[in-house]
Amino acid sequence: MAKKKYRSVPALYGFRIYAISTMLFLFLVSPVTGILLIKHLPDLQKLRTGDYSFNEPDSSTNLQDTISTFHSNSLSETEEITSQTEPALLSIGSDSTATEGGTVRDPADEKNIIALNKDDSITKHFSKVANLWIRLLIISFFLGFAFNLPFKIFLRRKRKGKKIKERLFRFCKKFILKTPMINAGILFITYGITMAYMLFILLFHPDFNEITLRFYRQFFFIMVISSILTLFLVYFWHKHRVHIRYIEFFFTAKELRKRIFNMKVGRIRNRLWISSAMTTFLPLLIVLFYMLISISNISDIIEGPLTPEQNKILIGKYESYFMDASLDQGDGVIYINFLDSYFMLIGTFSGIMISFFYILLFIRWTTKDIVYPVKELLINMQRTGRGEMESYSLVRTNDEIGELTEGYNVMSEQLKDYIENISRINKANARFVPKQFLEYLGKDSIADIQLGDQIQKEMAVLFTDIRDFTSISEQMTPKENFNFLNNYLGYMEPVISNNNGFVDKFMGDSIMALFPENTEDAINAAIEMRIKLIEFNHIISQFGQAPIGSGIGIHTGSLMLGIVGGEGRMEGTVISDAVNLASRLEGLSKIYGSSIIITEETLVKLSDPTHYNYRFLDVIKVKGKMEAVYIFEIIDGDPEDIKELKIKSKDLFIQAIQNYRNKEFQTALKQFKQVAKINPMDQAALLYIGRCQKFIDIGIPDDWDGIERFS
Repeated sequence: MAKKKYRSVPALYGFRIYAISTMLFLFLVSPVTGILLIKHLPDLQKLRTGDYSFNEPDSSTNLQDTISTFHSNSLSETEEITSQTEPALLSIGSDSTATEGGTVRDPADEKNIIALNKDDSITKHFSKVANLWIRLLIISFFLGFAFNLPFKIFLRRKRKGKKIKERLFRFCKKFILKTPMINAGILFITYGITMAYMLFILLFHPDFNEITLRFYRQFFFIMVISSILTLFLVYFWHKHRVHIRYIEFFFTAKELRKRIFNMKVGRIRNRLWISSAMTTFLPLLIVLFYMLISISNISDIIEGPLTPEQNKILIGKYESYFMDASLDQGDGVIYINFLDSYFMLIGTFSGIMISFFYILLFIRWTTKDIVYPVKELLINMQRTGRGEMESYSLVRTNDEIGELTEGYNVMSEQLKDYIENISRINKANARFVPKQFLEYLGKDSIADIQLGDQIQKEMAVLFTDIRDFTSISEQMTPKENFNFLNNYLGYMEPVISNNNGFVDKFMGDSIMALFPENTEDAINAAIEMRIKLIEFNHIISQFGQAPIGSGIGIHTGSLMLGIVGGEGRMEGTVISDAVNLASRLEGLSKIYGSSIIITEETLVKLSDPTHYNYRFLDVIKVKGKMEAVYIFEIIDGDPEDIKELKIKSKDLFIQAIQNYRNKEFQTALKQFKQVAKINPMDQAALLYIGRCQKFIDIGIPDDWDGIERFS
């Protein structure tokens, strides 16, 4: 079982999340780099030929907000541009316009071109940003590895079943819930510093020309969006793993019954808003960005007013709405050429792929974060419904589901305490009303009992009593009496329970017990009670108390179990002639000097009477009983020495009784005396000796039938 548990311990995802998030970032940024490289080639060509005018703003570039990155040979291309434009620049005066090939230049253009050729800002600063990002990323990877290593070691040792150092356990337990924020923060070092550096360049770098400024504005935008997507991916991926896979290995089940998250209470609504933004809004921004950089201005191909034919081509069937007014490049007419259409398709495809990727991840995480705790909660509810009151759920989230789970755990604990309290009450009630009594009445609880409930059943009834307890109790105080009785009854009651019986009632020093299954249980209990009495006498003798004796009477018959009393006070009782007879037998045990006396009805109910040592005692009639009863003595209940003597004289005793009942008193007298000689402690033999002597001396009554009557 232990090995199975350790195999279920998951592995820690650290490097995997960092690597995938970095690949995602590159996937977002790289296509833009290639597209803007192509988009800026015309401007570069104009710079080479000296046809670029900085004073004429490129409306398409302003509208598009494009991002441009350059390949590794950008610097050489720029040097080539510089060499081509240098003669023209030398011919330009400091305070006048110059012409080259018929083109008029403004002095401001000269400054921008000189600035561009002076330090190649695009290549230079992009190279700095890229180098900074790579170096910071390497540092973040090392920091992430160092931070996640203790958790990785902890889970690996847990999985292999090895001992975990206390210091390692304390560290992991302290920081496991903070790992999503810390891991996202480690990567934020890379992206945050890079973004701050780019923002600093945009705001404070003095040598930026118009092209470089546009590039960095656009590139800064796409970097910000990509960084947000990347950092959110790292945070929510780690959070999902911690809450669903790791948390139970760092905290005990008891600790996780309540919310242990030291943070603001979350909401499922907020999670869904974030999930929607990550899967739709931010990817749509990328699509919109690609659409904007795919737009060109009509002035790029046509200068001056448009001809009617050009208007018709550009406006189409909507030409009538413009009342034959001609459009010129100042109207800001835009179009999308065939190459830009491909750029738009690439951008749309990239946005769809990013959206699809995030949808797969966030729907999976959101579903698991919601469904997994709910299913876990439902399973534990079903277990609780089956009576498994220790089925608590782990509080994995800090939102409404965590609140619901915590509430269920509190309810389960209260319900468990309530049921335990009810169980204690039922156990207490069972001490007054035995559960077997309720079962035979067909009741599940004491609360279901109604006055008059009853059932008839054949059972063995056992009565036992301490002999001469009245004289014993006179020597004790009331408190000592209670203590003495409780100790004695504490020895006897478990014997009855262990033999499939139950105590119907205690009456002072007397016990009335019922055995519903079979008669053997009653006799076995009686024999064991006699053995326990020897142990009890041995204990009380150590406190200077004299040993006590007891007698047991057993009869089997039909009983009525039921509820008697009034609405204000009820009790379970047994009403039957069998109960009275068992009580009389217990009293006769004093006269015959027997430990256990049973009736013939009890003896014939035994599946194997030869399993016990017994002998016939007498035929009697007791008070309240019209019919004669044959009674027998169970010898196994006597001390071992007396038991052996009774077994030894058993046959002689039986012959003596037969002669006695045949009115052969002289012969019976001699035989009983022989029995008494063998066992001087045989009180039954002494009793018969007295009877024989009486009949010999005074004669036999005319109505004598051999039945002894006791009043």
